[in-house]
Amino acid sequence: MSRHETDYISIEEAGSLHGLLKRRAERSPKGLAYRQFDPDTGQWRSWNWSETMEAVARWQSALVRESLQPGDRVAIMMRNGFEWMLFDQAALGLGLVVVPLYVDDRPENVAYVLSDSGARVLMLGNPELWHRLRPALEEVGNLARIVIAEGEVCEPDQRLRMLGDWIPAGDAEPVEEKVEIDGLATIVYTSGTTGRPKGVMLSHRNILWNVWAGLQAIEVYPDDIFLSFLPLSHTLERSIGYYLPVMSGAAVVYARGIPQLAEDLLQVRPTILVSVPRIYERIFNRIQEQLAAKPPFARRLFELAVETGWEKFRYHQGYGAWHTRFLLLPLLDRLVGRKVRARLGGRIRLSVCGGAPLPPVVSRFFIGLGIVICQGYGLTETSPVISVNRLEDNEPESVGEPLQDVEVKLGENDELLARSPGVMLGYWNRPEATAAIIDDDGWLHTGDKARILRNHIYITGRIKEIIVLSNGEKVPPADMEMAITADPVFEQAMIVGEGRPYLAALVVLNDEALAHEERAPQEGEELRAWLLQRICLRLGAFPGYAQVRALHVCDEAWTIDNGLITPTMKLKRDEILKRYREVVEEMYRGH
Repeated sequence: MSRHETDYISIEEAGSLHGLLKRRAERSPKGLAYRQFDPDTGQWRSWNWSETMEAVARWQSALVRESLQPGDRVAIMMRNGFEWMLFDQAALGLGLVVVPLYVDDRPENVAYVLSDSGARVLMLGNPELWHRLRPALEEVGNLARIVIAEGEVCEPDQRLRMLGDWIPAGDAEPVEEKVEIDGLATIVYTSGTTGRPKGVMLSHRNILWNVWAGLQAIEVYPDDIFLSFLPLSHTLERSIGYYLPVMSGAAVVYARGIPQLAEDLLQVRPTILVSVPRIYERIFNRIQEQLAAKPPFARRLFELAVETGWEKFRYHQGYGAWHTRFLLLPLLDRLVGRKVRARLGGRIRLSVCGGAPLPPVVSRFFIGLGIVICQGYGLTETSPVISVNRLEDNEPESVGEPLQDVEVKLGENDELLARSPGVMLGYWNRPEATAAIIDDDGWLHTGDKARILRNHIYITGRIKEIIVLSNGEKVPPADMEMAITADPVFEQAMIVGEGRPYLAALVVLNDEALAHEERAPQEGEELRAWLLQRICLRLGAFPGYAQVRALHVCDEAWTIDNGLITPTMKLKRDEILKRYREVVEEMYRGH
């Protein structure tokens, strides 16, 4: 098979998500499927598709002994790895419904999801998770079995099994269970920025269609290598970073973790990344810090490389003019672009970015240096992708064109509405919530404001996340927060001002970046004034009424553990406001 020849398995041929893996093993038995680091040997271990199916059969035999029935729910709370995929595929092949959990989620949230879904089996990654969850799990009566993947636990709980004891020794025959393509495959609980999370019900067809439609937008080849580091409990990673490689025959390498990501990029040298903006923002900010310490000539050379690469990209996309300085690109690329790409392994031909808006300055930076980022958009409720930029038609400020068979239109208040084969079956046990988001004509109301130009979707804000000042002016806080955190000094930011005369900001600082700022005051009012000035510079493109007039520096980061962000890193605005209510009042006192 040539480098640019695809090998896709159709939706009909797959029949189910587990059928997709079976067809891949039949078609490419010796092809590289998965690779992950083995800490015991200090080496990377690989599996082909045939070996993967043999391993799935052993996991299935363990699940069969739990006396589960098709439709029963089983939950998994593990970091990305070969075992995550094995549990998922073993369960799906038996007609079970997989409930993914975030390893960093709070125990009370985990207990709620397990109770609400009625999960019978829970797969945990390590004893530390068990010890953290144990008090909360005592109230979850529906859990009949808890399996811990690694380590040892010696406690008097009849539900507990270690993975090595749970999986029978020796080979096992694959279980042939009739799985309906329109049957429920998974329940994915949304982050819940307000209130309890809701369980999104997705069928095998929902996800298979979404993966197939994605491959019609951007081609993936059997010799492509994905580096998996976004949590598999996130539907973007699960659909595009896991099921899509099975459908296309590409390999997946599991990163050891975010702390080792830079090293893994160099060792694995992936060709495709599925990422969220924060990863690129961190790389961008780190490079900006390093550039600040270099002489003016080196900084200007870097800027020229980015500017020229960006203009060449626009020219190739058909909306820019040819410039004579394009003749300098080979030299500029050798001096600048190639070195930055080498940090990412040197082989990335494509990065799909979703989950949140990517700041334009960051996308221009990477694209200008030859790292193609195709921003996309979607929701867990749409399996998840609604739209994505194509390689040959890439408008970075947009989230691309709709996938094939996706209909979009603007509703009231310019809300983006979508209708497709990927729209969920509904919310688990929440018919009223389902009716509130999917209307009688099948249109899913995304909650996002948008405009559509040249068939490209531009997200302009959230319907419910609009701050209305006391003078009636409306501002989109998420856009402003993104602009602020593009400055490496600010790790997190939240704009406040609902019903107030002006805007204020709560911020969490990046102490390491701040230490590199030689002119930064140390503390007190001088530091606050200096930070406000930096924020004003970042918000220069916003209207005059959308400027921050007051600031408070928070003394702790907003984390999942303290309940101020969701597992998908979204701000829990109501909780943050509740935590800092007195601080906010003080910023407005006397005005």
